[in-house]
Amino acid sequence: MWCTSSSQHMSAVLGPAGAAGATPKQKTHRRSVVFLRWLRKVHLWVGLWGAAVGLLFGVTGILLNHRAVLKIPVEKTIQRSIQLALPDAGQSLLTDVNALAAWLQAQLQFQGVQVLSKTEPARNVIWADREVMQPARWTVRLHSPQRGVNAEYIVGNRFVTVDIQDATPMGTLTRLHMATGANAFWVLLSDTIAAGLIVLCFTGLLLWSRLHTLRLAGIATSMGALTGAAFFLWSSA
Repeated sequence: MWCTSSSQHMSAVLGPAGAAGATPKQKTHRRSVVFLRWLRKVHLWVGLWGAAVGLLFGVTGILLNHRAVLKIPVEKTIQRSIQLALPDAGQSLLTDVNALAAWLQAQLQFQGVQVLSKTEPARNVIWADREVMQPARWTVRLHSPQRGVNAEYIVGNRFVTVDIQDATPMGTLTRLHMATGANAFWVLLSDTIAAGLIVLCFTGLLLWSRLHTLRLAGIATSMGALTGAAFFLWSSA
């Protein structure tokens, strides 16, 4: 039915002369109609994807914004600190910060999706009016949507200081919303939603303009003004 009506519309656009004898103006209009038809399909399919996946972000966003009204517990994490004693062979096992990260994951039985490590070399510092050598310090951060672990090890110590943050259901939603500790699949999923919103904006504006020059000029002017205002606010912040 839609194809039949489209064919009739194209016939009306081209006129009795047909495609072969169409004037340049008719050919240009025909290309515009074909492009708008393709654009409408893209808009519909991207909108379907955005509606299916964006529903999750919409629901979690409403819960986060109205957690006080809905009387949802506002505590996002439960924090605790522990000290893990190194084994007798700890000095030989912990050869570098990566070995420390692997040892922590085994001890805590926690495979962090995001593993961040940092090494501060030994250096001379002034303490009590004396220059002393400060040992090297290793820090390891393990993150997942449900838990965060921050560990610090002073090279030469017999223990590792560990701060553990267990996320509450609200905290898990927040961390997922910010892709904290999320795996590559979740980050890619979030990126497709963001890209889909951008595509929906541009295709929607082009469909509204119907490729008319005045409307396109209005869209370009409005977007330029918004971009300039956003840049001004960002630079003045």
